[in-house]
Amino acid sequence: MKILIVEDERKVGQFIERALVEQNYTARLVSSCAQASDAIADSPYDAVVLDLGLPDGDGLDLLQVWRKSGFNEPVLILSARDAVADRIRGLNFGADDYLPKPFSMEELVARLRSLLRRQSTTKATVLEHAGVKMDLLARQVTTDGKLVELTSREFALLELFLQNRGRVLTRTLIGERIWEASYDLETNLIDVYVRRLRQKLGATEVRPLIRTVRGTGYQLA
Repeated sequence: MKILIVEDERKVGQFIERALVEQNYTARLVSSCAQASDAIADSPYDAVVLDLGLPDGDGLDLLQVWRKSGFNEPVLILSARDAVADRIRGLNFGADDYLPKPFSMEELVARLRSLLRRQSTTKATVLEHAGVKMDLLARQVTTDGKLVELTSREFALLELFLQNRGRVLTRTLIGERIWEASYDLETNLIDVYVRRLRQKLGATEVRPLIRTVRGTGYQLA
C-alpha cells in the first residue's frame, strides 16, 4: 500500500512517514500543494494523509481539485483546526476522515488502516463507461453488449482508465501501474496498447473513448 503524506512541518511529516514504514506501508512525504499535485499525477496512491495549512495554499482547495479530477482514494485530513465546524467542512469537501492535531500516532495508523480496509471492500466489481462494461470477477469486457477479447495487459490498462474516469493519466503513472519497473519510457509501448484498445473497443473520431492529452498522457473520454 502506497501512502502520500502532505505535511509542511518536516518533523511531524517524518514522524508519520517512519511510523507508516514500520507498519509495512510505502510512504512518500511532500510539503506543499504543488508537490502533492505532482505526486498524485505521477504515481498511484492508495491513500493520502493531508495537512490543511500548506505554504502555497489550503489543503481543502487541493482536495476539491483532486475529487473533481476523479481521485477517489481515501483522504485523512490532519489539521490544527479542531473546531466541529472545521471537521464538518473538511468532510463536506471530500475527506474520508479528520484527525485534529495534536494526535496519537497509534490512532492515525488505526484510522488509516480502517479507511484502507473499507475502501478495499467497497470497490465496484463491474465498471461501465460509454457502452464499455468490465466485469472484474468474470474477467470479461463487453462493448455495446458484444464480448471483447483482451490480453491481460490490455485488460489491466482498460481497468486503470475505468477506475480513473475524468483523470488525465500520465505516461509515467501508466508505466508504473501496468509495466512496473520493466517499462522503458523511451519506447512507444503505451501508444501501441492504447491504439489496440481503441480498435478492439470500436473507438471512432466521434467516440474516441481514450483521448490523447498531448505531452502528458491519456484520459478516458
